Amino acid sequence: MRFFQLEANGTNVRRELVAGVTTFAAMAYILAVNPGILSAAGMDKGALITATALASALMTILMALFTNYPIALAPGMGINAFFAFTVCGAMKIPWQAALGLVFYSGLIFFVLSISGVRKRLLSAIPRELKLAITCGIGLFIAFIGLKGGGVIAANPATFVTLGDLHQPGPWLVIGGIAVTAILVQRQVPAAILIGIVGITLLGLFLHTTGPDGKSTPITPTPDALVALPASLKPTFLQLDLAYFWQNWRVCLPVVLALLFVDLFDNMGTLIGVCQRAGLLDVDGNLPRIERALTADATAAMVGSTLGTSTVTSYIESAAGVEAGGRTGLTALTTAACFLLALFLNPLIAIIPAVATAPALVIVGIFMMQSAARLDLADFTKAVPAVLIMLTMPLAFSIAEGMAIGFVVHAALLLGIGRGREVSPFGYALALLCLAHLIYR
Repeated sequence: MRFFQLEANGTNVRRELVAGVTTFAAMAYILAVNPGILSAAGMDKGALITATALASALMTILMALFTNYPIALAPGMGINAFFAFTVCGAMKIPWQAALGLVFYSGLIFFVLSISGVRKRLLSAIPRELKLAITCGIGLFIAFIGLKGGGVIAANPATFVTLGDLHQPGPWLVIGGIAVTAILVQRQVPAAILIGIVGITLLGLFLHTTGPDGKSTPITPTPDALVALPASLKPTFLQLDLAYFWQNWRVCLPVVLALLFVDLFDNMGTLIGVCQRAGLLDVDGNLPRIERALTADATAAMVGSTLGTSTVTSYIESAAGVEAGGRTGLTALTTAACFLLALFLNPLIAIIPAVATAPALVIVGIFMMQSAARLDLADFTKAVPAVLIMLTMPLAFSIAEGMAIGFVVHAALLLGIGRGREVSPFGYALALLCLAHLIYR
């Protein structure tokens, strides 16, 4: 235990173990949500459950040993929806090629982390646009949850409308959102997980009626409680690295979108969680931040080889920090829980979409709270920010929302004679985004 410097960090083994389990309880929902989202791209759900648990465990171990921070990693929310519904769905890119794009985004992130260019790139994007991207992704995730849970449905006249409230599924989603929100407000560490488990159990006793009039239980009965992990073969090393070079005009904006979302998410999570843990120095900087970002970049690359979308640091690590976690031993404990979860595949596989939908909505609301920090009184900031937040869910694409926001931001400041406020990096990004919108 000398490696973790427990005494120097004001903690002990018992506190670290409890904190690690607390972190796992707060983020275990990803074991059900991530496979549910990525399977929409045509990927094998059993392999996705294994890939999610294994990638989370391995990359959390890397973070623990490389930085000694209580930060856990898992496939990122928002990025997985972008992967499945935009890249693979709307853009018709095969999921194998999409995994290759995740790998390239991680590789660029790695180079930026060790070269120092990362700082210049981040400073080129105004604070309001960074916050708007987070909010837009939150709206996107919440919309996906409402749609997947049947609360929102397609309509040829109005595009969207309320779902069929004569079915029990949408009511389970609405009730699940309310109950999960209550648990979150009461600061129950496993609030989201409890919501998922509760709705899954209720689904065993409730039936839904299909278009053919056939009634089926919302939650199917599992064949077993525990079993060996599902084979990783359908997704392991299936990434297609050649597709990018054959279709670089289409793929480059996707890689950049993956990179920026991962970069913003990581920076915000690392600073936020470590500040709460008292790990920042007197100047408000995070020691060993380059190591942490390098670990995150490596996580994206390794996750793509296992068969999942971008693996990133999780804000739910704050739950473990609140429980007293201060070192990498907390993260190692969380990783051990993910490894044990590999054997719960039969239970995870039966979790229905209506059970994970409230989790998506609640996570989306968490991300939308960044809107409170937006300065919308300044019209030059409000225009691109609101466009980003509106376009992401309505265009069903994180990349398109970012592209329109960056282009309008640069054009607006240039048009009112404040073009010098946009850095050369900012103009380069705007031109890349403009080319993407024209030639998409």
